[in-house]
Amino acid sequence: MIDIPGGLAEAQEKYNGSAGRAFVAGLPGLVAGFLDRWELRADGAAMHGVSALVLPVVAVDGTRAALKLQLLDEETEGEPVALRVWDGDGAVRLLRHDEPTGTMLLERLDETRMLAHGPDVHEGVLIIARLLAHLTSFPAPPGMRRLGDIARGMLERTPAALDGVADPEARALIADCAAAVREVVGEPGDRLLHWDLHDENVLASARAPWIAIDPKPLAGDPGFELWPALANRFDADDVLWRFDAMTDVLALDWERARAWTLGRLLQNCLWDIEDGRELDEEQLEIVRRLRRGAARPKWVS
Repeated sequence: MIDIPGGLAEAQEKYNGSAGRAFVAGLPGLVAGFLDRWELRADGAAMHGVSALVLPVVAVDGTRAALKLQLLDEETEGEPVALRVWDGDGAVRLLRHDEPTGTMLLERLDETRMLAHGPDVHEGVLIIARLLAHLTSFPAPPGMRRLGDIARGMLERTPAALDGVADPEARALIADCAAAVREVVGEPGDRLLHWDLHDENVLASARAPWIAIDPKPLAGDPGFELWPALANRFDADDVLWRFDAMTDVLALDWERARAWTLGRLLQNCLWDIEDGRELDEEQLEIVRRLRRGAARPKWVS
């Protein structure tokens, strides 16, 4: 038996309701079944994020690994596909996968050495940028969810969402994000995107200094990847340095990357509005900073 972390149960209740409760209730049996089926033994306390349970395990041949179980949805179902494309090159290596449940056996990384723990925020941004430059060099495989579809859906939802925003400045900022997306939606890109590469999704490894984990992959423009590193350990005065640094490392067109980053902010704002949450002031400040930055000379120190 394993103890299900309370934080995972709370997150599943918040974001997935009855489906999340059913997933959590079934986890002990699911874990026991895969430990038996794949000849694994638990090797430490279970860990979790918002959507997944990760259990350190050891295989019968002594291989140290991690058993990951998560509720299948449109974001998570592409994870094993992307991991097979990257094949351990910059991302965690997939060892086994059960398609019906989405359960994965992954290589074990060092969860005690997370990029978020590093003291140098700028170095962390550059590490994320270098990882993204490599991961997005791969073309997305057929069947991957596509940024173009997501962007068109956001634009369709924006008018109704704006009706629910009382503050005129916030409404104008969100409208500006939508206008930026309209400029680029016809060319959404075809690269394999991680989508969620923040500094807690980068772990150290014996085989490489830093490895990306937990992708929510889609096919699209790498400019859609930049928002998490702008939000990590948020500093309003650092937004433009980070954005300039990442666009430089990834060799992105600044204006196009700005438009897709505003698209990512639009996505987050729409989720907040539609779920009845207050708009995140840090998100809105990133929009303000990117708007101002468009009128200045670009630089990277």
